[in-house]
Parts: sequence; C-alpha cells; structure tokens
Amino acid sequence: MPFDPSSRARLNPRHLDRFPGETLFDRVARAVCEADCLPRKELFESWEVARRVRRRIRGRRVVEFAAGHALVAHLLLLLDDSSERALAIDAKPVPSAARVAQTLVSHWPRLKGRVERRVGDLAGVDLEAGDLVVSVHACGALSDTVIDRAIRARAVVALLPCCHDADTCDTGGLTGFLSIPLAVDTTRVARLRAAEYDVFTQTIPAEITPQNRLILGVPQEREG
Repeated sequence: MPFDPSSRARLNPRHLDRFPGETLFDRVARAVCEADCLPRKELFESWEVARRVRRRIRGRRVVEFAAGHALVAHLLLLLDDSSERALAIDAKPVPSAARVAQTLVSHWPRLKGRVERRVGDLAGVDLEAGDLVVSVHACGALSDTVIDRAIRARAVVALLPCCHDADTCDTGGLTGFLSIPLAVDTTRVARLRAAEYDVFTQTIPAEITPQNRLILGVPQEREG
C-alpha cells in the first residue's frame, strides 16, 4: 500500500517497518513512530525544510516560531551540532510536544536541555542578529510577522508560508500576473531584498504539501 507523505494520520509503532534504514531521517522517523503522536505530514515536511536550511546555514541559535511539536528545532540541532540551543515558541500549548521531545532525547541524549519550548506571542521573543529564525506554515499574515521580526533583528530567516490571504497579506499588486499565493510570496522575497538580504528560493516536494515554497533570507553584511 502506498505510504502518502501528505497524510495527517498519526505515525505510530505499526509504521516502524516503513523506515528500516540507518540514515538520520529513518532513525528520526522511527523515534517519532514510537512517540505515537506526530502527524505523518509533519515529519516529512519538517525534514525537507530542515535539511535544505542546513545546506546553506550552519550554527546559530535556532528560533522556531509557530513551532507546534518543535520538530524542526530538534532536527536543525541534529543536523548541525554547532547550534548550541534552540527556542521553539507557539501561541497555543501542544501537549504532545513534550512526548516528541522526550523520545528524541532518549535516542539522542546530547539534545537534553538544548531545546526550550515556550507558549507565548512572537512579540515576547528577543531576537539577535546571530539567530536563525524558522517557521513552517505560519498561517497567513503570521509569516509576514516572522519576516518583519527577522529583518528588525538582522537575523537569518527560513520560511515555508501557508494560507495566503489577499485581505491580510501584501500581494504587491501582482495578482494580474500571478495567483494570490505566488504574488504574496514574490512580494515577501522583494521585501527581504529591499532590506538588503540575499534571498534563496526553493521548493520541497509537492507530494508532501502544495504550499511548498521555501524562502531563505540571509542579511548582507553592512559596511561600517
């Protein structure tokens, strides 16, 4: 039977044999199967984002906004151990996030105490220029808030937006040429470039999610 990576069904111990290898992905997948609480889509989505980010950006404190289970934060530390710590913040409590964290720490003890999960508003987080700000599916205008916070701090930002809304998101006047989601994301890229960021655009596999555009912005060094 095909194993649909876009499914929102929960991974559980019955799926362990779907991940038989010794790659980091398979090992993480088996761990979250043991946790028995993570949607399948979230595993594949988080992995595809995290590995693309780490191909370009190493080190830094990780700050994950709209973090959910905080899987991206944990993956970014696993993929690059030179990041000493991560902060994962979400506006609402996600009770099963603790189970995911405990299971991952049981397999990778070096993660213990390095990922702080916090419930609260984005505005309550102090960002620094050395941070890596990441958010996977921050809905609608929340993606713009993540970009604005990163620009203000001159932090690196990695964003997989979703729920594009012409009423709350800036389309840049491009809807005569482009669909609303593409117009919104194109305008986001333009905003980062105007703020003197180098921008890299990629996609994750569409079979995981149709909202698959990844925007990665790195602040240019300013003279003086």
